[in-house]
Amino acid sequence: MSLSSKNLVLLRGEKGYVMCGYLNLKVANKFKDVAAKIVGVATIEDALKAKVSSCTYPALKIGIHKGQPIKDVLKIIA
Repeated sequence: MSLSSKNLVLLRGEKGYVMCGYLNLKVANKFKDVAAKIVGVATIEDALKAKVSSCTYPALKIGIHKGQPIKDVLKIIA
């Protein structure tokens, strides 16, 4: 078994989190997490320049949406 060469990128705030493509939105929705998914990132720096690829229903309810810059999302979940 080989370990993945991909990085797991996670940005966490008090109200929720932003996660790379490893995020399973179905599970995050099940647990009513405020979560936003970003793709194509390998570092925190990449994540800070990214935009929301998709998000959970609880995230939508607090103003997070697809295409939103992550820096804006971080202000919401801080």
